Amino acid sequence: MKQYDAVIIGAGVTGCAIARELSRRKGSFLVAERALDVCEGTSKANSAIIHAGFDAEPGTLKAKMNVLGNQRMDRLAQELDVPFKRIGALVVCLDPAELPQLQALYDRGIANGVSGLSLLSGEEARAQEPNLTDGVCGALLAQTSGVVCPFELTLGLAENAALNGVEFRFDTEVSLVERHEAGWLLKTSSGDVLARAVVNAAGVHAGELHNRTFEDKLAITPRKGEYCLLDKTAGGHVGRTIFQLPGKMGKGVLVSPTVHGNLLVGPTAADVEDLDETATTAAGLAEVAEKSAWAVKNVPMRQVITSFMGLRAHEAGDDFILREAGDGFFEAAGIESPGLSSAPAIGEYMAGLVADKLGLAEKEEDFVPTRRGSLRLAEKSHQERAAYIKENPLYGSIVCRCEEVSEGEIVDAVHSVLGAKTLDGVKRRTRAGMGRCQSGFCSPRVMEILARELSLDLTGVRKNGKESRIVLEKTRGDGNHA
Repeated sequence: MKQYDAVIIGAGVTGCAIARELSRRKGSFLVAERALDVCEGTSKANSAIIHAGFDAEPGTLKAKMNVLGNQRMDRLAQELDVPFKRIGALVVCLDPAELPQLQALYDRGIANGVSGLSLLSGEEARAQEPNLTDGVCGALLAQTSGVVCPFELTLGLAENAALNGVEFRFDTEVSLVERHEAGWLLKTSSGDVLARAVVNAAGVHAGELHNRTFEDKLAITPRKGEYCLLDKTAGGHVGRTIFQLPGKMGKGVLVSPTVHGNLLVGPTAADVEDLDETATTAAGLAEVAEKSAWAVKNVPMRQVITSFMGLRAHEAGDDFILREAGDGFFEAAGIESPGLSSAPAIGEYMAGLVADKLGLAEKEEDFVPTRRGSLRLAEKSHQERAAYIKENPLYGSIVCRCEEVSEGEIVDAVHSVLGAKTLDGVKRRTRAGMGRCQSGFCSPRVMEILARELSLDLTGVRKNGKESRIVLEKTRGDGNHA
């Protein structure tokens, strides 16, 4: 039975951020993830926004981690080679009677230490964003707000952690954590593991794991949010993230450019019971279209290329839970918005708690803070592309026409650190299938490449999880046809 200094449960952005920070220390570390890849839960389906930090109540962990995480994003994005843009955000007020709430939001931001905040009139806001509706009577401008790719951020954290010695085990569900003379015994679907410390970063499942381990109960409520993603031709409809004044269920429906040039609209907010619910609804998507039009006019909803639903891990206390729950059992739970923004700071904070508990020394010169991101030939000049193709002809074979992704880039993704093993894994690493046709043309070819590079039959290629089969059986011949 293998023993580690610390085992992190969950390979979302929080777990991977903790893993990367722990990899600065001398020790043995494991990330156990029940899915087949990183970023398969909340981290893959959110607003992709790095919030400025004006929304959380002053003095809460949400406020502290949001502001610190925001401040760390420029350097982190550079180190991990992930796209990040500080495009700014506007929180718009649609009712003159609610203007005092806008002022209160500004005051809260100042109390939290957020810079770059200013209050605008409706006219001033429309001068900056001409597609705001005439009903906008005031706005809060937050210049430090930004957008990031949540897939690439999570993957960057994970790959950098792996490069610095952290082990990742996928398809590994932790069913039980119990006390052991060595610290903690973890019973998993891929065998038992011993650890001196455990970090529960299991997202919406964090409450289940806690409640199987301790007598006191932790209530995590899945809160679903439905989104629409629009084509890149709609990406310039607004230049900043447009929020509406937040209510008790969150920040409301937003309209925002993405870091890759699309337009994102959403989310809804509704509490559900199913911890794994991911289906969108006609009513939810209609709500997205209706409410987005309150703040932004003429949102081109006919250009929607896909819709998706994400679950947020809401805790009744409405704050992050970052603590040592038991002797050597740590928790990063209730990580809902602004969890993506806060991840860099949460990783640092939680790794510090674990390192202090175990007495882990920092690596002096062995830690490598940088990681090279995926090659994006579509962003290169014609001369640069020609040089890559000369070196490897597979870079000249375009597989995904919408995003101009080559066979060479897909092969690189399969054989990279923590390489892609599924169709969605390739999609998140290369953007093959992210474009207008949403894999309609390229998925058969991507499947063939996956099968070839992983020595699989086509019936063994999965979309994401083990049960997400695409080809059920062969219908002719002995080759790789279906």
